[in-house]
Amino acid sequence: MVETHKDILTEQQQQEMLAKYDKEASYRQNPGKWAWVISFIAISLTIFHLWRAFPQTGGPLVYQIQGAVHLGTALGLIYLLYPFRRTGMKKVGVPWYDVVLAFLSMSSVYYIVLRYDWITGAARIVGFSTTDIIVASIGIVLLLEATRRAVGLPIIVIASLGILYGLYGTNIPYFGHGGFNWEGLTRRLFYTSEAIFGTPIQISATYIYLFLFFGVMLTKTGVGQYFNDLAFGATGRFTGGTAKAAVAASALQGTVTGSSVANTVASGSFTIPMMKRAKFRPEFAAAAEASASTGGQIMPPIMGAAAFIMADYVSSVSYSDIVIIGIIPALLYFTSVFMGTHFEAKRHGIHGLPKSELPSMTGLLKQIYLLAPLVTIVTMLVLGFTPTYAALWGIGAAFFVSFFRKNTRMGISDVLDALEQGARVALPVIAACATAGIIVGVVVFTGLGGKIAGGLLSLAGDNLFLLMFFTMIACILLGMGLPTTANYVVTASMAAPALISFGVPEVAAHFFVFYFGIVADITPPVCLAAYAGSGIAKANPMKAGVTAFKLAIAGFIIPYVFVYNPALLLQDADIITVILLVITAVLGMAAVSATMMNYFIYSFKWYERPLLLLSGLMLIYPENLYIEGGGLLLFVLIAMLQYMRKKKVDTQNTQTTAL
Repeated sequence: MVETHKDILTEQQQQEMLAKYDKEASYRQNPGKWAWVISFIAISLTIFHLWRAFPQTGGPLVYQIQGAVHLGTALGLIYLLYPFRRTGMKKVGVPWYDVVLAFLSMSSVYYIVLRYDWITGAARIVGFSTTDIIVASIGIVLLLEATRRAVGLPIIVIASLGILYGLYGTNIPYFGHGGFNWEGLTRRLFYTSEAIFGTPIQISATYIYLFLFFGVMLTKTGVGQYFNDLAFGATGRFTGGTAKAAVAASALQGTVTGSSVANTVASGSFTIPMMKRAKFRPEFAAAAEASASTGGQIMPPIMGAAAFIMADYVSSVSYSDIVIIGIIPALLYFTSVFMGTHFEAKRHGIHGLPKSELPSMTGLLKQIYLLAPLVTIVTMLVLGFTPTYAALWGIGAAFFVSFFRKNTRMGISDVLDALEQGARVALPVIAACATAGIIVGVVVFTGLGGKIAGGLLSLAGDNLFLLMFFTMIACILLGMGLPTTANYVVTASMAAPALISFGVPEVAAHFFVFYFGIVADITPPVCLAAYAGSGIAKANPMKAGVTAFKLAIAGFIIPYVFVYNPALLLQDADIITVILLVITAVLGMAAVSATMMNYFIYSFKWYERPLLLLSGLMLIYPENLYIEGGGLLLFVLIAMLQYMRKKKVDTQNTQTTAL
């Protein structure tokens, strides 16, 4: 489908919008003579990851060397690409001090590679030298500054507070610890697998980088646009078709982006103008795209790249298990958003697009081969291959299908550009994972995680609902402004232990904190995805945020359901139980969504809306057949009342028209 409307954002406008709402996109537009240096380093970094992913090369290097090359190169690129302030984005060239910082950051991290035998051997026995501590100190400071430039301030504030807590937290009542001096703290942060080079950066250096590059290849080869066309072809003709198509497209594309805001701008630059032309309110158009793009982060198989880290954090499940477990909650989320768009469209009489404005399904079916990269990855993961190997094959499949059409065929320059973009896309994620490692390290070796869990448990008493509520608030606060991977790392290390200590199954606890960390992007007042969408829609940002919250209400309810009833996560449940649970959950979501959108089958009478909300909550309530049965009866009763009233009004209108 080709669109030429003037209100669709150009590539430059998309970049400006991203830079305004997403720190990850605020890089230099014209680095001048340093452009070739940046390209060379970026291409080399992607080639390094591809090379070490092949089994024939022996696979990834030992974690500290692989991680050092991964992080050190990324830090150098960040200082060459990201200015000290956003106002420096449009200035030509790279200031001399950023060149110096790029060299220092790369050198400090590469120091681990050069001194690997000493760091992992004698230094642990006789002690680290003064030079070791100075290098580690420089590396930590430059990592924090690079993360501030590429990711934003929130994660830096948390990490800095963590470091201060590690140094001076000895006398804090209840939360105190034994204490560390600067030498001991920097050594553990920089030279061990507990912090900067812990699980997040190890997984980033193996799985995540390749999947982000896979996302770049989908865009370069036209597969991303095919997702968009497929969504519009399948749903565009129905009531509120443009909004439903936007939801479907964002679900398909968002899973590999790793950023709710980036997906909102990339998809929204096309979908939001179309929704506005279909007569959706600007605030609703922005909210629909933001809620769908945020939901893309919970959509298997990649889940914004957080699935790989979760598979390592949750000892009882593998990555393929995480993918399967995440399917039902994600589908419930998107079903709820779909329903919200449907009720909004019905309320305002918004119909689907005419056939002439939709892509031909026949033409789309002829291009079904474009799904080969995604099918390849999913198939290999299901068959038990490692994520690294599956990503390699997916990248190869994307490159192969590019040759089927002349306009997507990749030449040498296209390949080089894709290799460079693979590194650029990964930079914020790498910095965020490394800085999140600092937070995790401090939480672990000071015992803070256990103390936070104990505090939440004491605050909640013996009430599981209160514990979940306090944990939800903590996750939303911790998740504000963080990219998906760092978001999950922080919430998993600081909030999940409380739920696990209460007896919540480990996988349910981790999914709970993951969901609430993600929905921070559409939770007022700091709802960055909704703000980005409102910028495109020229809508009121806060109204867009509130509407996005209403549309994505399922994201705030589902986590409570799968904690109370882990069968929703396929834990200790038979197929009949799961089916019944899904059916009642879908009906419950329909009722809650209709209440939020203020429309069901027909306009509400004053008493119907609260009753329908009650029926929805009763249907969602787990493991109580009497409550669910009562909710179902109430749901059917209100549906019948509205249907009969609508039929009566329609009949009267027909008779009036006939007269």
